[in-house]
This record gives sequence, C-alpha cells and structure tokens, in this order.
Amino acid sequence: MQLWNTFSKEELEQKLREAGHEFVTISFYKYANIANPPIFRDYLYQMLDNLRVVGRIYVANEGINAQISVPTDRLNDFRNDLYSIDFLDGVRLNIAVEEEGAEFPFLKLKVKVRNKILADGLSDESFDVTNIGKHLKAEEFNELTNDPDTILIDFRNHYEHEVGHFKGAILPDVDTFRESLPMIEETYLKGNEDKNIVMYCTGGIRCEKASAWFKHRGFRNVHQLEGGIIKYANECREKGLDNKFVGKNFVFDERRGERITDDIVSHCHQCGEPADEHTNCANEACHLLFIQCEKCKAKYENCCTPECQSVIHLSFEEQKALRKGLNNSNKIFKKGRAGHLFETLNK
Repeated sequence: MQLWNTFSKEELEQKLREAGHEFVTISFYKYANIANPPIFRDYLYQMLDNLRVVGRIYVANEGINAQISVPTDRLNDFRNDLYSIDFLDGVRLNIAVEEEGAEFPFLKLKVKVRNKILADGLSDESFDVTNIGKHLKAEEFNELTNDPDTILIDFRNHYEHEVGHFKGAILPDVDTFRESLPMIEETYLKGNEDKNIVMYCTGGIRCEKASAWFKHRGFRNVHQLEGGIIKYANECREKGLDNKFVGKNFVFDERRGERITDDIVSHCHQCGEPADEHTNCANEACHLLFIQCEKCKAKYENCCTPECQSVIHLSFEEQKALRKGLNNSNKIFKKGRAGHLFETLNK
C-alpha cells in the first residue's frame, strides 16, 4: 500500500471536488511515549487514508500533534478508530471555530516523523513533559485572569497574536516557541514565582509543554487554558460566557485564521489601514506572510512590494531561475518585521 501522496496541488483539489465531501477541521495532540514512531506513522497513515482524512500530523517519541480535516460522514468512524489506539483513547478533539476562509483547509494527508512534536530547544533529560500545570476551563480562565495577582501570557508567535489575543495578555515579541521559553522566564516570570501564571495558545500543545517546563523550573502556580483558544471560543459560545478574546485566531492551514470577534486589532503592513487578512506574497521567490488589506491586495496583486509584483509578470522559467538556491523558510513568517514592508509603508 502507498503510504504517501504523489499528486500535484491541482490534482488534489480536483479529486476533493469530485469526492464531494464536506469536512470538519479538527486538531488534537497527546504527549506520550511512542516507542517506534516510524511504524506508528505508517499504521496511522493507512488508517486515516482509508477514511479520506486530509491534513498534517507529526509523530515523535514524545507524542503526536495533528491538524486535519475529516469528512463529516466519516466522523464517527474516525473517532472510533482513533480511540481504539490505547494512548489516544478519549483524547480531546478541538473542532474549528469556523470553516470559512478556504475551499479546503488541507489538500492531502501528510504524516511525518519528527524528533519532537514541538521543537523546544531543551536538552534537560530530567524534564518530565507530562508533569503539567493545571488545566482551566473557560469559566475558570475568566475568573483567574480577573485576579490582579495573575500574569496572563500569550504563548504564540508575534505573527499570530498580532491579529487576535486575550484582553490584558502579555504578547511576547518572538518568532518561535523555542525562543519564547527562556525569553518569557527572564523577562516576565523571574521574581514572580508566587503569582498565578496563566498561559494560552491555539490548541494547547505549546502551553502544555511550557507549563511542565515552568513547573520544572520551580514556578508553583502554573495554569494553562484547556484546549487553547479554539476550545475556549466554542465553550463561551455554547455556555453564553463572556468572551475575553478579541480579533482572529491564527491557524496553520489554508484558512490562515478563524474569526472570534469582529474586532480588527491589526493593520495592513503596506498602507497602515485596519486589516487582519494574511497574504503569502505571490512571488514564490519571496512567499513572505504579511497582513494586506483588499485595496493593497488589488494594487500590488497579492505581492508585498512593487519589486515582487514585477517578478510575477516574468516568464515561468525566469521566475524559476530567481528562486534557484534560495531558502526563505526562516523568513516567511517574519511578516511585519520585514524591512522592505516598512519602506513600502513609508513611501
């Protein structure tokens, strides 16, 4: 049996349209001891491919992290098959707040083996990732974050919390999770060992590891928002609770974001007008992720600068030559930090 995808993006989109499935977008994670990740990876791929599931999954010795779309008519089968795996029995499934924003959030199924499901830069062998902080449901979160002795920290990267965040949260200026751990401890937590520390992220996976790390570092009152922003928004809506999140929740799929409230808390990186829609620069040699309003999207043809705009009008071969030898993966999420965007804004 084939255990990977071999179709192009266009072929994948066509296959999904022909299948006619409606999808529900789901994320889940579990820190656990997986003895042989490659074998588990192949088993998982076969199981999910049979259910026509698409999405992105990482498997490592420390556990599993998944963002997927499941055909609605296969949802019960998916849940039963997933829960038949011992360490995933009853694992929390975070259902997307909204499905709008992309025809298909994912086009294919990718299951990859990684060293860790969440890169953290840690090498302390005595660190127990399962010794986590206290989980808070939405109502508990609201109550504790009203306490003046509580420090509320957004554990996402700058390009995520720029478009939406909790009221009163500390928004660290970081690019990656691995740099956030030492930076947050040194800048915000040092000297506050007795205060309530409350953390949140998209679905909970970053906070879970961070809460265990800070407990390991000696902080006593460590808490995390159970299920992250996704579960919180759903819980507030279902129970009629006060929603303290404003703006959009950034997500790592084709939607790029799910709207929690109508508030627009960020600005276009080209003209400065209120905006919170992300664009990947149409110049494949750049592909920078940045915030672009509709007016600038039309003016620059989905590009971040006039220079990139000129590139997209070159022939395919000329564009391919410009991309040769380039590796922009560490620049794609620099977004508003990109100097040339500020130059465009100030023109």
